[in-house]
Amino acid sequence: MKHYDIETKVQDLRFLQWDESTASSGTAGCLLKSKYMGTGNISYYYKLANYDSYNGIFGYECINEIIASRLLNILGIEHLQYQLVHALVNINGKEYTSWICKSKNFREPDEKKISMDVFYDLNKKDGESPFDVCKRFGFEKQITNMFLLDFLIVNRDRHGANLEVLANNNQMKLAPIFDNGLSLLSPYALRKDQIEKFDNLCDIPVNNFIGSKSLFDNLKLIKKIDIDMINESDKDELIGGLEEAVEEEYLEKSWDIIWNRWRYYNDNFCNKR
Repeated sequence: MKHYDIETKVQDLRFLQWDESTASSGTAGCLLKSKYMGTGNISYYYKLANYDSYNGIFGYECINEIIASRLLNILGIEHLQYQLVHALVNINGKEYTSWICKSKNFREPDEKKISMDVFYDLNKKDGESPFDVCKRFGFEKQITNMFLLDFLIVNRDRHGANLEVLANNNQMKLAPIFDNGLSLLSPYALRKDQIEKFDNLCDIPVNNFIGSKSLFDNLKLIKKIDIDMINESDKDELIGGLEEAVEEEYLEKSWDIIWNRWRYYNDNFCNKR
């Protein structure tokens, strides 16, 4: 099967300036990003996995972004589409060949973005939780879709800045789901034995701004969800073509995690709504 979200031929991207660095509350070190204006006034963002000056570029975050993007395609949930690019980059005068993520800027020219934590502080009423505010503004469906995604991929990094509201005059909408990299086995899968020992149904504490710190408990907040089903036949669509970028053991375990967690959700929640 041809996978159009992977560019395997090494692209010379040494012209990119990695100056949009942000320290993530859930990730050790610093994630580097670059913004590039393409043709037709379309801008693109490029994102590395982890980076430091001693180890260079390392980690699985870019792989996880692609797996999450494919999973959301299968489920039929709106999200930011990512592409995996094999690239030659220059950081602080040193060249690296690595796999990086590419995505389009999802904002329209007249839209302003507001992080969810700021949006909550500006709009909350007495006693309202962040989830209450989202429901009042009509965002419940998208938030519960996010709860399901984060459960399936064991996402540990859904802090208040990894959700955004887009504002244009008096019109507001929730941005498509983005930034899903600190999930699955990252940053734990450093050795084969660690991959094998990872518990598919673990409930790792997470830093969610909306809902609880338990991915399992957040499933209980889903009243109704309209999505497509995941089937065993979706395995190649989910992890196929990524063998050049990451170990096969990592991909097989990633599928096992998602498939087992989907069956748990389907058996305990999906058919009981």
